[in-house]
Amino acid sequence: MTAKDEAKLAKERAKLLDAAIENAAFDGFTPRALEEAAKSLKIAPERAALAFPGGPKDLLRAWSEKLDDEVRVELEAADLKDLKIRARIARGARLRIEKMTAHKIAARRAAAYLALPLNAPFGGELSFRTADAIWRGIGDTSSDFNYYTKRILLQGVMTTTLLYWFADESEDAADTWTFLDRRIENVMSIEKAKAGLADFASKLPNPFKILGAMRYPNKGK
Repeated sequence: MTAKDEAKLAKERAKLLDAAIENAAFDGFTPRALEEAAKSLKIAPERAALAFPGGPKDLLRAWSEKLDDEVRVELEAADLKDLKIRARIARGARLRIEKMTAHKIAARRAAAYLALPLNAPFGGELSFRTADAIWRGIGDTSSDFNYYTKRILLQGVMTTTLLYWFADESEDAADTWTFLDRRIENVMSIEKAKAGLADFASKLPNPFKILGAMRYPNKGK
């Protein structure tokens, strides 16, 4: 495929994505959502299949990654240096959810699709990428074990907050943002406690040396 063909397909993919997300509110993430999108845009079915060879799964991946990238770019451009980490995380998580507001029913359909046992690993992959986009957006550069723990913890926060948001009928989703703040506060408290425990444990004598000395009191004499 030439560069010109790639560019044309990219444009078709973007149009199909927008139209299919609108249809997903009615048809869910099914082949029909993509078929109807192609029909409305007068794009041949074989072109739609070329744009999203994996069908609904590729469609959902494209939507999720599009939102992730938008959030990361906006966070990187924002002035967050005076905010604490928890406030930055809350900003990112809220922004990611707000980007789905216009397509809340489609987002609920997406969650139902990902809740199917067969799709659970795929859902985990997408949610990890979302958490990574938020952490990167606020300037996290960790590459050690903390890289994974930060993102896994945020995955849990995002999942529970999304479920709350789906049922939230408060004005401007105010209850959801209160719930989100509480969840982040809880997670940060746990991490702080873990850090304190690790510091405390590091100052304790080595238990193996103590037990060894008790077992062999005369060793070396």
